[in-house]
Amino acid sequence: MPKVLISDKMSPSAVEVFKNRGVDVDVITGQSKDELIKIIGDYDGLAVRSSTRPDAEIIAAAKNLKVIGRAGIGVDNIDIKAATDRGVVVMNTPFGNAITTAEHAIAMLFAAARQIPSASARTQNGEWPKSDFKGTELFNKTLGLIGCGNIGTLVAERALGLKMKVIAYDPYLTEERAVKLGVTKVELDELFQRADAITLHTPLVESTKNIVNRERLGMTKKGVIIVNCARGGLVDEEALKDALEAGHVRAAALDVFAVEPAKQHALFGTPNFIATPHLGASTLEAQENVAVQVAEQMADYLLTGAVSNALNTPSISAEEAPRLKPWVDLADKLGTLMGQLLHAPAQSVEVTYKGGITQLNTNPMSAAMLAGLLKTAMPEVNAVSAPVLAKQRGIEIKESYIDEAERAESLIRIQVETDERKFAIVGTIYRGEPRIVRLFGVPMDAAFSPHMLYVRNEDKPGFIGKLGQILGDAKVNIATFSLGRVAEGEEAVCLVSVDASVSEDVVEQIKSLDHVKIVDVVSF
Repeated sequence: MPKVLISDKMSPSAVEVFKNRGVDVDVITGQSKDELIKIIGDYDGLAVRSSTRPDAEIIAAAKNLKVIGRAGIGVDNIDIKAATDRGVVVMNTPFGNAITTAEHAIAMLFAAARQIPSASARTQNGEWPKSDFKGTELFNKTLGLIGCGNIGTLVAERALGLKMKVIAYDPYLTEERAVKLGVTKVELDELFQRADAITLHTPLVESTKNIVNRERLGMTKKGVIIVNCARGGLVDEEALKDALEAGHVRAAALDVFAVEPAKQHALFGTPNFIATPHLGASTLEAQENVAVQVAEQMADYLLTGAVSNALNTPSISAEEAPRLKPWVDLADKLGTLMGQLLHAPAQSVEVTYKGGITQLNTNPMSAAMLAGLLKTAMPEVNAVSAPVLAKQRGIEIKESYIDEAERAESLIRIQVETDERKFAIVGTIYRGEPRIVRLFGVPMDAAFSPHMLYVRNEDKPGFIGKLGQILGDAKVNIATFSLGRVAEGEEAVCLVSVDASVSEDVVEQIKSLDHVKIVDVVSF
């Protein structure tokens, strides 16, 4: 019988789900890291919320562990790479607390606009400070959403119900989707310049870290309100404190902080600042939903091999796994490659299946491809949530099938359309390994590797030697070199597999070579 440990406080419904499904379950909360390491080896599954932090040491000690389930969406506390290296599936519940988080953002917006916490505290302290609190109406004000995915969309719907005007910045939001939602798509600087209030609904990645910074706060209207119920680290907290003290920012409300638990913080005590202790998902309904969902998903995996809402492996049923796995892996890699090579948001994606592969269930392949395409901008995306997230952003998804004969060569072709142009990558499985056979119209034969260098250049003599010289001087060892071209003297493409990641300095040296058009570092 599989055995699961619930190591964080969770709804009792999760225990009931496990027991009813025939999974043995223990609930042991509040353990230190060392205490968890001593017992984790006895369990096949680990169910957590945000307090337990399964890092590489804990995962290494978990000799029997097969799955980690996060009751909630954020997985910052889980070392996904270490889990993947150990073959441990990491699951979350990406949609169980969306409404709750959206409602908290709206509640924080109201609280900031009317300074309800301060007014309540002073009134209960025996004062009657009516003249000290002049709030601002939300009616007819402009709300700026940074991120318009699942939660951002729910916030937009509620703000529109309050008769606010809503503008949104999201690289993956198309004009068509924006019109359908009733919001206006804008660039980031314009959002900061126009908004009366700004709420954040984006993951924390390199491109979004301190997205609300000193410079952008300086662009805002005097009297702007800032609300963050998404991720700590999206707001430069020192810059926000200065803007509050200067009176430029009217009020700010944070549910998340760069370092948590935030028991002491420079913002605490700042006038017109409101803080809550990461309550975005803390409602009875949300806690119940995510607990039941994570228990059901983990039980399914442990008992049948079915994978749902996994962040490090595509969703595949136990029966389909042996035949689908190599093709799902290929689709994921093709999408990941495309996502790293695109320099503009995708508007539409078409995946074409050719040959005997058309006889298989291609849904997991398409989902894996989308997850790969989107994960550069959204690290928490997985094969289950990717189609929903793509649809929310108005990305049109098409599938087509050609040549269904078993004898035909099986291929997967991905074509992505952006504002700039259409891009296509074609791949296949050769001797059990995924390979690239055409890249942006150029025929080639290339394997995938953890570290790769993509270069597009004019086909001129001497280029390969100069490229090799730069890499050699930087002590970057070339594993394989795949080259293709449209025609003699025209555009050429090369994919170079290297033993380590290429530094930005080396990339700049390659870019400076004559006839080089584009250089990208990609990784898998």
